[in-house]
Amino acid sequence: MVGETLNAPSPSRPATHRSGVLPKHLLYSIFARIGGSGLDTDAFETLRASHRGGFLGRAIAYDNRQEEIPAHLIQSLRWHPVRLISFLDRPYYYGAKKKYLDWIASRHLATGRYDLFHSWSGDCLQSLRVTHKLGIPSIVEIPTWHRDRGKVLGDRTSATPTADLSGHRRWKENLLQTRERFLEEYELADMLFVLSEKAAQTFRVQGFSEEKLFYLPRGVDAERFKPGPRPPIFRAIFSGALIERKGIHHLLEAWHRLDLKDAELWLVGSVHEEARPHLKKYWRNNIKIVGFVRDVENYLSQGTVHVFPSQCEGSAKVTYEAAACGLPQITTREAGDVVTDGVEGILISPGNVGELASAILELYRHPEMVERMGVAARRRVVENFTWDHFRARLLGAYELAMQMAP
Repeated sequence: MVGETLNAPSPSRPATHRSGVLPKHLLYSIFARIGGSGLDTDAFETLRASHRGGFLGRAIAYDNRQEEIPAHLIQSLRWHPVRLISFLDRPYYYGAKKKYLDWIASRHLATGRYDLFHSWSGDCLQSLRVTHKLGIPSIVEIPTWHRDRGKVLGDRTSATPTADLSGHRRWKENLLQTRERFLEEYELADMLFVLSEKAAQTFRVQGFSEEKLFYLPRGVDAERFKPGPRPPIFRAIFSGALIERKGIHHLLEAWHRLDLKDAELWLVGSVHEEARPHLKKYWRNNIKIVGFVRDVENYLSQGTVHVFPSQCEGSAKVTYEAAACGLPQITTREAGDVVTDGVEGILISPGNVGELASAILELYRHPEMVERMGVAARRRVVENFTWDHFRARLLGAYELAMQMAP
């Protein structure tokens, strides 16, 4: 099973008794909020594990939207001086915010009060330099893949050397998150969290050892996301931002080719500009644009299948949510490890519209397959990917990281 090839606990049984040593004071930083959706949920569940374990020293984030963990343990940067340059283009402004978060975390680490540091790729280079100097074990979580996406590029440098720029432009360019910063973070961290086997492979080809990689898939609230009654017609659902990276253009083309009767396609997520030409080109009257919703479970539970032909993810949270709702999925290996081909759904090659159309047609024609895969999907999540499983894996990772302390 994926995960057993890396240094992670067995995913089928959340651990209740721990034999290793956990940290006494964890410092956690993330360029996100604590509590919410997406990475905000991951952050909350991470802090929930450390708070319940009694070793959360401090968390640093850009907002705090939960009430379970005491506010005095979370330093919110909601009001920050970087707002003064919010007029800059998004890449520069976001880069500045990330570096401010990193600076704040590095100052905390320099006090020597913390014995473990956990942050996210792109958020923590200065902090990692401090942990490396002080001998504090460090963990960097990778939201998607290695920066080079599995390609060995060598020592490619920035195309525009900063030294050749004017003073004003050099100042702006220094705010950007460069490839070199990510690569240095990977090297300085003692442990890297990867969310899927595909993500792990993008590090292996760069020469990273299995000992440095820790498999930490996401979790899902199996009570919130649960099966509903099957709709009277075949209803395919896509949930996620409508962008090309997630394969929305390939799905629209496949759906247009099929022209299925008594079928409809629901698109649940924000419509980005890059999707609009594809919506216009491949539009059919049985397509429904739902848009962004906070209660995505109420839409997934009304589906027949979930279609998510993404080309690059760490481990897409919606694949956990759809599986918990009992939906078979048509997706890619690049989207994560929730689906086993032929068991909980059908895996296709990213960008292959023909494979995608054939998979949709296969489930359209075989409702008995839909039922069998839907039951298997729910079972796989309940037995492997709840937030209890996530926290058990996380504590196991912290124990291993503490063994790396000098």
